[in-house]
Amino acid sequence: MLDGRRRRALPSDLGAPGSPHDPFRPAPGDAWVQPMADRLVLDPATDPAEAVAQRESIRLALVAALQWLPPRQRAVLILRDVLRWSAAEVADLLDVSVAAANGLLRRARVALRTADEAEPAPGPLRPEDRELLDRYVRAFERYDVDALVALLHEEVVLTMPPQSLWLTGRSDLRAWWLGEGRRCEGSRLVPHAINGTLGFAQYTRAPGPGGARVALALQVPTVADGVVRRLDVFTDPALFPALALPVRLQ
Repeated sequence: MLDGRRRRALPSDLGAPGSPHDPFRPAPGDAWVQPMADRLVLDPATDPAEAVAQRESIRLALVAALQWLPPRQRAVLILRDVLRWSAAEVADLLDVSVAAANGLLRRARVALRTADEAEPAPGPLRPEDRELLDRYVRAFERYDVDALVALLHEEVVLTMPPQSLWLTGRSDLRAWWLGEGRRCEGSRLVPHAINGTLGFAQYTRAPGPGGARVALALQVPTVADGVVRRLDVFTDPALFPALALPVRLQ
């Protein structure tokens, strides 16, 4: 954390959208916010109501820490609010006083509240949101582009870290899915709790005999008002073992 001087972001934070016909231009892997599997940071024995609060706290902590905070505040916020270290443990690790560690945490939490006001967190998925995502999965697995486009907000955003290219608008997403995105045809989407919401591990058919499917990407949709407003698709298969997700499906 202390060595990571550059803030992390998503492609849509850093420049203008591209064209669906633009080539991929991978950027360094450490430039981007990465997804997190909920089960790696949430205690499965936690009371369900408390789990909701913890999930929201963790989502905000990760987003604020990785995108906006300076290194020491970033480290303290993750250690205290995600990993639940004590102030004394944090002070010992960072070689500062307990008072200094608490001061860093206070400043980080102020920044977190500011970040939440600028980008409010989505609430828990409602039944209609889950039904929308069910329709998204069915359309994606059929690779029915017309059905997919019908589920999108007019100004939907698609990011694909570690690719720097990002797209916005239904027409551009349609063109991409019918062009470069054709590599996704025949994929299977498996639901997982990712980043405090419902995401999907995407698997594609491996070449050759056997019929196994291999890891391709992690999709994290954002839904609101009955449409998909954003699709963050993390296209580095190395994320699967890092998040303890299977890399092959039979």
